[in-house]
Amino acid sequence: MMIERMATTIGRWLSVMPSDPLRRLQLSLAVLAILTIGAIIGFMIVEQYTFVDALYMTIITLSTVGFGEVRGELSPQGRIFTSILIVLGIGVATTAVSNAISIVLGERWGIRVKKRQLEQELMQMKDHYIICGYGRMGRQITADLRARDERFVIVDANEDIEERLMDMDVPYVIGDATHDDILVKAGIKEARGLVAALNDDPDNVLTVLSARELNPKIFIIARVTRMETESKLRTAGANRVINPYQIGGHRMALTLLRPAVNDFLEHIFHFGTDRNIDIGQIFVHEQSHLSGQTIGNCELRREHQVNILGIRKANNQLVITPSPQEAIELGDTLIVIGPLEAIYNLERRNQATDA
Repeated sequence: MMIERMATTIGRWLSVMPSDPLRRLQLSLAVLAILTIGAIIGFMIVEQYTFVDALYMTIITLSTVGFGEVRGELSPQGRIFTSILIVLGIGVATTAVSNAISIVLGERWGIRVKKRQLEQELMQMKDHYIICGYGRMGRQITADLRARDERFVIVDANEDIEERLMDMDVPYVIGDATHDDILVKAGIKEARGLVAALNDDPDNVLTVLSARELNPKIFIIARVTRMETESKLRTAGANRVINPYQIGGHRMALTLLRPAVNDFLEHIFHFGTDRNIDIGQIFVHEQSHLSGQTIGNCELRREHQVNILGIRKANNQLVITPSPQEAIELGDTLIVIGPLEAIYNLERRNQATDA
């Protein structure tokens, strides 16, 4: 009768436990600790055991290993106390183990679901960017693209980054970016651009070669650390080659000589900050409303509140601060500066005329 009541009490206790498995495990372990302390004190009082003997009896009772009593048979009171302890101990220990298993299985299931979601997102990606290499440069590129709400996928051979990327909800492919099958898995044939930001120049050359062969139209940027490798990357198919040390040195020299100019550039290019100005590029296609006009009569400043900093002509000639008489021709790319929303509206209008 008493055991039935105890079982009912344990059932009620379990029914009111928190729904979070971790909280349930913490509570179960706390109750088990209290039960252990209470059992030691109980054996010391009921059976007049020493602390060591009481601890030993508590351990063999809660673990149900079945060793004999410390001093022969227990007294009737000791048997009742031990019976109660066994029932409570089994209930609490079983609950703790089940909660621990629930946490492990739950985490594994959650990881599986998360990976499946990211894989599905990756399979549906089009017109996205591929970042090969998640080192210091790759992480900065990732942060900037996320600030712009761009779609991208990370490719890296380091399995240790997988959990971090899953927590960030970033699609990824774990593997060697120099291998064709890995780039195909990253959606190279549907991608808009690729950044080869691996640590070694030879790996970047191989990545560029593979990417260009798999997608002849993709825009490729490659990182280089040795100047003699730059020509190899361009020959392999890179549209742009960037030396981070060279650029960093230029910026430091600019900051030293013209700090106000550097502050202005930092404000423009510091993605993700609370700012209201940006630099954009507008490609003049055949149906563009800008084609055939001049800088002076296109009225971009009046209609869109943006200024034209320069024009990259169809023949790749760069015209800085063009005059009002400069013609805007098919194939030109306008470099404009102005409010974020204004540039977005201009880009949207220009794309609409291309539809």
